[in-house]
Amino acid sequence: MSKVTLYSRSVRSRATADADAAAIAAPPRLPLRQRAAAFVRRHERALWVCGVALLIGGFFAARPHFGTAPRELTQDDIDAAVMHTLDTKTPPSLYAKAFEAIRPSVVRVKNMTYDQDEEGDRERGSGTGVVILDKGVILTNLHVVSGAKRVTVEFFDGLVSEAVVTGVQAENDLAVLQAKTLPDDLVPATLRSTTDLAVGDHVVAVGFPFGIGPSASAGIVSGLRREYRSPQGKRVLTNLIQFDAAANPGNSGGPLVTADGEVVGIVTGILNPTPQNVFIGIGFAVPIENAAAAVGLSPF
Repeated sequence: MSKVTLYSRSVRSRATADADAAAIAAPPRLPLRQRAAAFVRRHERALWVCGVALLIGGFFAARPHFGTAPRELTQDDIDAAVMHTLDTKTPPSLYAKAFEAIRPSVVRVKNMTYDQDEEGDRERGSGTGVVILDKGVILTNLHVVSGAKRVTVEFFDGLVSEAVVTGVQAENDLAVLQAKTLPDDLVPATLRSTTDLAVGDHVVAVGFPFGIGPSASAGIVSGLRREYRSPQGKRVLTNLIQFDAAANPGNSGGPLVTADGEVVGIVTGILNPTPQNVFIGIGFAVPIENAAAAVGLSPF
């Protein structure tokens, strides 16, 4: 026996039927958050463009509140800054800069002789020298090393080396030494022509007066092309630089330098009519051109 399909006996109203049909035709309404996410996905590119435009517009709108653009510096501004620095900072003196520049090139020279009583060497005399070539060539006075059995030099870093006399220029009281051992960072002095040297120029004498040093004394050029006779009267030196920077026994052979630390002369003697042989205001230096000739070269 065939089975009959059973149906419900209830009858829906017309309005209810129409509502059901509309529900079937339209999808269910999504929550607000999901609808917003869908909107962003559909219009992502446009939203990015608008966001960047708003950001740029906001930056330019707020820029006046960040402060005005810096104005261009004028010469008056620069002059005011320089004057402020000069008023508040103390620059190093010319003499201090000159000493620092020449210091690594200055050596102490010792004249050694054999002492039979002590069965060893003793210091017979001492002076100063200045390194002019990085291979260890040193200028000093001839009278500093005259009669020496052995010569030693002490460099700025404390290294002591034997040295040999490789040349002399008696007419200018100059001797050339060659050190046997050199510091790793030996710095030769810078030599400067005396062509433009003038009376009144600042100069510094650096050396070992009475074995103390290195010591610096400052003064000016007092004269040019001077003549000097040694205290013993054995030699006359000419074409000398006269200066008033303090120099004493032990300064002999040391450099006379400009305010830039450049060597213009080799200190060779002081004038003192008394037997005391100390500085009274007049010193003499051999021009560096003569000193360079003693080495067999002229840098000018």
